[in-house]
Amino acid sequence: MKRFILLLLVINSFQAVAQEELTLEKCYDLVNTNYPLAKQNELFSKKSKLDVTVIKKAKLPTLDLTAQATYQSEVTEVSIDNPSFSIPSPNNDQYKATLSVNQLIYNGGVIKTTLEAKTNELKTQQKQLEVSLYQLKKQVNQLYFSILLLQDKKQLLGANKTKLVTKIKEVKAGIEYGVLLPSTINVLTVELLKIEQLIIEVEQNRLSLIATLSQVVGTEIQTTIVLQNPVILNNLNQDLKRPELELFQLQKQQIETSEQLISKKIAPKLVGFATSGYGNPGLNFLDNTFQPYYLVGLKFNWNVFDWNITRKQRMSLAVNKNIIDNQREIFQLTTNIELQQQQSEIDKIMAFITSDKTIIDLRKTILKTADAQLKNGVITSSAYITELTNLFEAENNLKTHEIQLLLAKANHKTTQGN
Repeated sequence: MKRFILLLLVINSFQAVAQEELTLEKCYDLVNTNYPLAKQNELFSKKSKLDVTVIKKAKLPTLDLTAQATYQSEVTEVSIDNPSFSIPSPNNDQYKATLSVNQLIYNGGVIKTTLEAKTNELKTQQKQLEVSLYQLKKQVNQLYFSILLLQDKKQLLGANKTKLVTKIKEVKAGIEYGVLLPSTINVLTVELLKIEQLIIEVEQNRLSLIATLSQVVGTEIQTTIVLQNPVILNNLNQDLKRPELELFQLQKQQIETSEQLISKKIAPKLVGFATSGYGNPGLNFLDNTFQPYYLVGLKFNWNVFDWNITRKQRMSLAVNKNIIDNQREIFQLTTNIELQQQQSEIDKIMAFITSDKTIIDLRKTILKTADAQLKNGVITSSAYITELTNLFEAENNLKTHEIQLLLAKANHKTTQGN
């Protein structure tokens, strides 16, 4: 008995896995996590950290080691016509080795501004990545609702198959009692086979789309998955919240940081330095021996005139800001037009659904009459099949329009940025 209970628990657990549910929001999350493009986010962060480390190294002192040996064809000579006094001349061959230390003291805030520029660059890259991933949402919408439509269609075909199986049993009973002709059952059996073929076709298409969706979301989706009908509420008065708008703003901030960096680069720079050397001659060029020496000091540099290069660079950046403003304006215009078209599509489908429900009610009444007529032998099974097919098509149209409505609403929310 215990083994039997354990077996039931195992079976129930397998059934729970088999009936795993999948939502549209879950698909969005999987794309943002697993799609190959999403891996660039970590790479951007890693590269930015390395770049920041390099930029901060500019604050540290630099060490330069140099060594040289030269031979001069001529050296300075001082001729004094005095036998008791003479000034020695430097050697033609001279040697020098130096170790210099340079410490940046002030550069107008270039390092700080460069770090800000690198931070803005990372934010822009990450937002561009978000835009690229966001654009995959409509592809996910199309796949998700296509699978959902086939899932519902399979259920509808199954219900239709059940009706036919029941009707075949009734017809067999009518044949046995001599109410119906034996040929009546053949038409129903053919229709049953056609429905079974449709079920196979629908299932194969569903499996194919599930495989495609698995590739897009980057994880294997079980073929027994059950997709959920999302509840989608559209707000017509809500402003656009697309990541592209944030990207435009970040691009402008990046340009503004570049403008600041240009200004900083022409600011005065102050560097302290110290040089220790050993050479022949040393600082005293009249001493023809190897001597150690050192120098310490400050170096000031200021490019007071750059032929208007900075001004032209600023003008170029200003043009780029205007281009971004223009791109933002075009994006908002085209997106609002797309939203209007999508809302028009939503209104049209909603009108179709209303008429679909009326048609189904009428078709059910007609089929009920045909059912009674078939039982009494008033009509042929072909006429009954015609009415059964008409009801199936009406119900299929309703399911199709309901899924199309969900897809249209999902695309509308995606376009709106919510």
